Amino acid sequence: MTLQPRGFGTVRFTTHNMNRIKQKLQEDPQKKLLSIYFTAGYPEIEDTLPILQELEKSGVDMVEIGLPFSDPLADGPVIQRSSEAALKNGMTTNKLFAQLEHIRETVQIPLLIMGYFNPILQFGVEKFCQKCKEAGIDGLIIPDLPVEEYELQYKDIFQQYDLLPVFLITPHTSEERIRQIDQISEGFIYMVSSAAVTGGTAGFGQLQKDYFSRVSKMGLKNPLIVGFGIKDSETFSAATEKTKGAIIGSAFIKHLTENGTGNIQDFIKKARD
Repeated sequence: MTLQPRGFGTVRFTTHNMNRIKQKLQEDPQKKLLSIYFTAGYPEIEDTLPILQELEKSGVDMVEIGLPFSDPLADGPVIQRSSEAALKNGMTTNKLFAQLEHIRETVQIPLLIMGYFNPILQFGVEKFCQKCKEAGIDGLIIPDLPVEEYELQYKDIFQQYDLLPVFLITPHTSEERIRQIDQISEGFIYMVSSAAVTGGTAGFGQLQKDYFSRVSKMGLKNPLIVGFGIKDSETFSAATEKTKGAIIGSAFIKHLTENGTGNIQDFIKKARD
């Protein structure tokens, strides 16, 4: 919004108070968003910051920073191995917040932390959310935090620190459950493409396409972003045909395993084109 009071030239007001995820989702209705997941502290412990900076330069729309955990439920072997390596490197929750302390000086895109509830509970949920807010984190994806528990115990804390909760749905999630998740969500719904772990399937079969189509016709208030099984431009465009965006995780971590932090922009270009 631009106001021009008499005699004072142009005064600009930014909409920076709006959560960055919400802003990104509203920017361009036609644009399909690409989100990237990687594990903090992998391949090397101090790679978190350079990877985030490179991803923004590469034109990625959002990033999910994985908080490594020793017992990840939904993660496939590639992400599990990166988690184990990051923990061996000495990655901790405190270390991640130290790395992210000045992130907003160089990176403007929405950032989410994806992690399991146990380390967050041990750290202290409110303290964790406060640290997220101080670092400029916009949302949290906690696959093992039940919607009901979030609503009863943690919703107020998330809202106080302007953190959007992101919940997962799978092909087996009932319509009633999807609507409940839609009701409580304020950003996007993480649409798991299959009931398997991450990093598995090659491409999408008819069952998955039917599932994308079925949920997209439900008229939900939150956009859908697809995760699991997206690795290149072909799977990205198949996943986003009926949805707002897609997340690449295992394929990007494989790239980091093979190339370190080099050639990130090439990887992203291939995923988009």
